[in-house]
Amino acid sequence: MQAIAIIPARGGSKRIPKKNIKLFHGKPLIAYSIETALKSGLFNKVFVSTDSTEIAQIAQEYGAEVPFMRSSELADDFTSSGDVIEDTIKKLWERGEKFKYVCTIYATAPFLQKEYLVKGYEVLKNSDAKMAFSVTSMPFPIQRTFKITKDERCEMFWPENFSKRSQDLEEAYQDAGQFYWEDISKEWKEIPFGSQSIPVVLPRYLVQDIDTLEDWHRAKLMYTSLYPDRFDTWNSLKKQLDCKEKIIDFYEGNIYFMSIGKNIGHEVYGKDKLFLRPVLVYKKLTKTTFLGIPLTSQKKEGSYFFEFSYKKNKKSVALLHQMRVYDIRRSEYLSGKINKNTRKNLEVKLLEFMKITSSQKKRNANEG
Repeated sequence: MQAIAIIPARGGSKRIPKKNIKLFHGKPLIAYSIETALKSGLFNKVFVSTDSTEIAQIAQEYGAEVPFMRSSELADDFTSSGDVIEDTIKKLWERGEKFKYVCTIYATAPFLQKEYLVKGYEVLKNSDAKMAFSVTSMPFPIQRTFKITKDERCEMFWPENFSKRSQDLEEAYQDAGQFYWEDISKEWKEIPFGSQSIPVVLPRYLVQDIDTLEDWHRAKLMYTSLYPDRFDTWNSLKKQLDCKEKIIDFYEGNIYFMSIGKNIGHEVYGKDKLFLRPVLVYKKLTKTTFLGIPLTSQKKEGSYFFEFSYKKNKKSVALLHQMRVYDIRRSEYLSGKINKNTRKNLEVKLLEFMKITSSQKKRNANEG
């Protein structure tokens, strides 16, 4: 594949302050776009273009790359997404990145679905089109719309359609504002919403602009309806775990798949009906508790992460910044264990991590 994703996310949102990283059902809004892009398996790399160091840090925590910061000239209220994407592509080329397809994904797309990203890529790749992008149908006939005049009266745009039945009027579509696949090897000959573009139609229940606080609240209600709150499910399971009587023997360096729960914010959480995730036993504390580090299979880089292998050809990443105390009764099964060399390398990485976090605390205290 020769495809990358670029997620533009500036830090100066006015109507919803810090909109791109504002917590939406427990996670920064941008996290949904990053995670769906990564899970799709379509991209060599997922980049975030931002002028905000806070957004950059959060984007990297969720697996995106931020190889450079966006200039202030491209971060004002008048800069178009097109200008940002063009500048990002140019800088990536200068760094030696090679790709044919670019997918712009908005940071404000919590309803983004893998299947439609894949469909957009496939239809574009197998066509002579320049772009494939997300669209949805209008909820009402645009031919019967009207404006409110200066004297507070109504005036139809197309009065000739007043008496026509809705089913007799041609259906109209709008930009869904989620993703835009582009074959950058081809030149534009007309505006993007023209014959060079292929529409990828999404159901209306997966589409919601998030520009105002009213949009934000509507999106949260829509998300709640689509994805019923899993905290209630986790609470029921947790009660069962609390009742576990059998205590297993466990050792430092072992990796268990454990029910770690439905957490909030930046915290990693378990998957499937048992909320499972692999956890490394770093330091045994008592017969039932230990200091553990949750693991992920997603590639992550930086001082917060430690990459290693404990199974043949299988990479894992320890999330050092999410180390905490676990009870062994959360475990479902033993997945494996790390060797002595990996343990030594982990110790070194943890010491580096501790020094970094310590210096950050001192810097914050001095700034305060």
